[in-house]
Amino acid sequence: MSTRKRATRAGALSLAIASAFALAASSAASTVTSAGIQGSGKSVQAHPMTWGSREVADLPTPLPTSQCKAQLGINCYSPLQYRSAYDLNPLYQAGITGRGKTIVIVDSYGSPTIQADLDVFDKQWGLPDTKVDVRQFGTIPAFDPTDSTMVGWADETTLDVEYAHAIAPGAKIVLAETAVAETEGVTGLPEMMNAEKSLIDAGVPDVISQSFGATEDTFPGFDQHDYSSLTNLRYAFKDAAAHHVTVLGSSGDNGVTSQTLDGNGFFPYAANSWPSSDPLVTSIGGTYPAIDDTGKRLAPDVTGNDNDLLYPGGVVGGGGQSHVFKRPDYQNSVKSVVGAQRGTPDVSFSATLSGAAWVYYSFTNPGWHLIAGTSESCPIMSGVVALAAQAAGHRLGNINPALYELGQVSKNPAFGKYTGIQDVTVGNISDNGVTGPNAGPGYDMATGWGTIDGARFVPALAIAASAPSNQGNREDQGH
Repeated sequence: MSTRKRATRAGALSLAIASAFALAASSAASTVTSAGIQGSGKSVQAHPMTWGSREVADLPTPLPTSQCKAQLGINCYSPLQYRSAYDLNPLYQAGITGRGKTIVIVDSYGSPTIQADLDVFDKQWGLPDTKVDVRQFGTIPAFDPTDSTMVGWADETTLDVEYAHAIAPGAKIVLAETAVAETEGVTGLPEMMNAEKSLIDAGVPDVISQSFGATEDTFPGFDQHDYSSLTNLRYAFKDAAAHHVTVLGSSGDNGVTSQTLDGNGFFPYAANSWPSSDPLVTSIGGTYPAIDDTGKRLAPDVTGNDNDLLYPGGVVGGGGQSHVFKRPDYQNSVKSVVGAQRGTPDVSFSATLSGAAWVYYSFTNPGWHLIAGTSESCPIMSGVVALAAQAAGHRLGNINPALYELGQVSKNPAFGKYTGIQDVTVGNISDNGVTGPNAGPGYDMATGWGTIDGARFVPALAIAASAPSNQGNREDQGH
């Protein structure tokens, strides 16, 4: 695409967004309405993107942020605080709740107590009840509370379901539970992709949330520059693009590097994780929002190692260049940042244990717990996409082309505020001895385009994703 055509389209998009908000100003109702892949003797491990938790199950109710900081040494946030911090309440007041849209959450094993736990969570925060539609793919083994892998996935499932519902309370939640069997040839990532494709073909999801990942470098053949063991798994994402389904993925919690094959260490150089690195997936990174007890922002979001924030150990998010995928067309506008490869993340939300999220579960040690990671930011974004899809009146498909157009508009002094994109310019994602990208003005590989003001971003995304140029859902696979 020529620079002139791109500039003209960005200008038209700016005017469309500004016009929408001019109308909104005159009428509130006008708000736009661990499992493995076997091969070559290796087993690629897909793992949840929850890097840390603090157990506080002895408390009868969650603590407010001010008491958390005093008693636990960290901030803790409720879904109501996030709804305020991301400025989503005006959307709910205008009837934009995700109604009529479906979020599919994919997790190995799931949680045996997810419905009962969600009911407690909803009652605590005054959220509307909903029934989780659990779809099981394969024979799910009986839950074993002494199995750390199963407990980890149950943690993940709880966080995913509770926060997707909190952000889009009117959306339907479908939980796809996959069985991570130990028999030869039946492994986790293919099961997840099969489950997604099955649901897509059945017309179920409007958006898919994936809070898991496996390091690109651990796939069989990677050392020989043979990426087929990874790229052969992309069939679900290609199917999603063909059916205009939005697919999201957590960017990881290890900064610019990622876990080694045995899961006990990290690569001593930059390494990315899939599916977040896939050009057909919107990569969701992490930030640290400073929020008071009411959800009011006290300062702009930052990113960085939690050692530099409040809690020792871990990093707020993940990002960097893919070693598998070339730069997709929609990132041509940021090629000076990403180079010749796909860069991640695309956009970011809260993910730090310095400001962890309250969840309730009872599958083990019943009570309230604090969990963090980009496993938190991904379901938050899934809720935001459901809101935008309702506002648009249709599925949004691969939102990356629209997101990058909005990112370019966000730099325009006259129209930028209408995009709802809030730049994150402080911090970096160096971790595990590997120097990572810095956050800075505009797009960067620490937080992507930054974070959002939902009251502006949701209608802007609905408009941008509805543009004819972004409705073709080109594969843009870059490889």
